[in-house]
Amino acid sequence: MRLSTGRHRRTRTLSIAAAVALASGAGGVYLGLTDDGAQAASTTVTVSTAAQLETAVRNAAAGTVIQVRGGTYYPTAGLKSTASGTATNRITLQAYGAEKVKIDGSKLPAGSWLAGIYGSYWTVQNLTFQKSPAQGFVVTSSTGGVFKNLVTAGNGDTGFTLRGDNTVGNLVQNLDSHGNYDATGHGQNADGIAVKFGSGTGNRITGARLYNNSDDGLDLWQYSTPITIDHTWAFGNGKNRWSDTAFEGNGNGFKLGGGGVVVAHVVNNNAAWDNTLNGFTENSNPGAIVLNRNTAYANAQAGFYFATGKARLARNLAVGNKGGLSKLGSSTVSAANNWDGGVTTPAFRSTDATTAYGARKADGALPATTFLTTGSTAIGTTMN
Repeated sequence: MRLSTGRHRRTRTLSIAAAVALASGAGGVYLGLTDDGAQAASTTVTVSTAAQLETAVRNAAAGTVIQVRGGTYYPTAGLKSTASGTATNRITLQAYGAEKVKIDGSKLPAGSWLAGIYGSYWTVQNLTFQKSPAQGFVVTSSTGGVFKNLVTAGNGDTGFTLRGDNTVGNLVQNLDSHGNYDATGHGQNADGIAVKFGSGTGNRITGARLYNNSDDGLDLWQYSTPITIDHTWAFGNGKNRWSDTAFEGNGNGFKLGGGGVVVAHVVNNNAAWDNTLNGFTENSNPGAIVLNRNTAYANAQAGFYFATGKARLARNLAVGNKGGLSKLGSSTVSAANNWDGGVTTPAFRSTDATTAYGARKADGALPATTFLTTGSTAIGTTMN
């Protein structure tokens, strides 16, 4: 067994007898109980087996820090918690130090989610969630969540999902979500990231790479409050990579609404390329979506499709999209984009995307690349 090696903040003294009893009955997971059986205000839990991980997540409370030792874990039940931290006493689930951790859903029952958080003030970071039978990681009605430096890959539905009312002030940073595919739906549901069926202000997605998913890179279906998306790349989505003869994946880079909502999302300094539909689309959301300094390159349909709403587009760049640079409706405001009169299209420094697939920087930031950069300070993404 491994007891916690972390530093306990405000943890009361645990007697030797109580520690021995707890260790023998909790599979080696130290939950920081006091002599009278109450849970301490802050507890560090270090886990090294799938059973310990399941127990630690299920029993988490405000102040719990769960550190997962390096390796691949195969839980037999989805990781689920209804617990909440507080703004000053969060719940943390993370890799131990710089160790590499993969949480693999291959042994879960059909239809299971790999992870589901139904609480607030969680920090989840430096982990991979892969090969779930259904969704990889789902966060429901969370306030103040921080989800950082995660990978959601090869899952049987959307890689990462935020959903539900009272979804407020969450940050998704440096997510890699790729290769997600729903076989039962023939690819029509598995996005890189989805923010769906809910509402709540102050949510931001930044620094993500959303690629090679069967459906869309990003999908904001029926989410009625503005989301901010910046410095995010969506590419290679919607291609039938699974030899599915009835494949139905869509393949938009950024799908910014749908389902009858009217909402003004904010979309700045992103890139979409090599998707099978549009680079950026309103998806029939008539709200005043704001798009500044985005780049759409070599998508199979339009670079920017905003035909029915009141979107406001400025300083965006579209090149080589087979369905045209843009398709805009009469209510769309368009200024200083490269399809507007008098605007010069700057040359790309590189159209080789190899470096965009490369390893992230040590802090999880996007890799350095000259792909789709132009050197312009006036138009198009900066690709950083």
